[in-house]
Amino acid sequence: MMRSGDATQPAGPVAWPEGFRAAATLGFDLDAEDVALTADSGTRERLSVMTHQAYGALTGVPRVLRLLERYDLKATFFAPGYTVERYPDLLRQIRDSGHEIAHHGYLHEAMAGISREREEAIIDRGLEALDSVLGIRPVGYRAPMWETSYATPQILLDRGLLYDSSLMDSDLPYELAESTSPDARSIVEIPVSWALDDWEQFAFVPDVFGPGVIEDPAKALSIWTGELVEAHKYESCFTLTIHPFLSGRLGRLRALETLIETMLGMSDLWVTTAAGIAHHVRSLELTPRVFPQPEVP
Repeated sequence: MMRSGDATQPAGPVAWPEGFRAAATLGFDLDAEDVALTADSGTRERLSVMTHQAYGALTGVPRVLRLLERYDLKATFFAPGYTVERYPDLLRQIRDSGHEIAHHGYLHEAMAGISREREEAIIDRGLEALDSVLGIRPVGYRAPMWETSYATPQILLDRGLLYDSSLMDSDLPYELAESTSPDARSIVEIPVSWALDDWEQFAFVPDVFGPGVIEDPAKALSIWTGELVEAHKYESCFTLTIHPFLSGRLGRLRALETLIETMLGMSDLWVTTAAGIAHHVRSLELTPRVFPQPEVP
């Protein structure tokens, strides 16, 4: 049972598990060919573009899995249904390694400007892929391009999901409720940030996406380390978003490893999956916000 809360109230403090002052989660978005195909369906005829995107599944993810195993870490892999169907053995390897697999659309479709019925169909198709290939019913969702609609929380609740990780209005996880009723359903939100996304540092494919500027991995590491230190200081939640087709490349992976070493050097930092954070937040019975409504000028 959730208590009612003010929709404008910022997320309050989170009591992390005993012995921890802050939390961190590593999220790997498994965008492969799908993200290019959605940006421009004509890329299916461009072999170089397709191989650029396939790098994540064929080379980046295996490297990431070895890195996580080396440091005995569990992460969350947000998987579009198309990626699941195209690389089933890889996704089974992720599952069998004990990592969380969460929902990330089907063909990495953005939800901007589409109908609720279309959004539901996309989410259902992604769920079907996860079930048919992996036998998984995910508890979490991250919207492709972090593009949600005002209907998204209810759509996710209708399908039994525990959490979303797409919104950007807090540094702390919180709960969103359907109404102020004490019996209203609620979903846990684990906020994200463009600053904690490798896409903004490394994504570039000519005539498809990206600004044409590929940053030095040292710059990304500096940004992420600074955010990590402050998240730890303010007892917050550090939510990193990594794309293996980008950060699976050698120099960038070394930067990620350096960041992981810094994380593990903080003995009171709780490093866990997004599901781990969501289950913990749900157990706290925080005062939820009410689902946001469209702004009226």
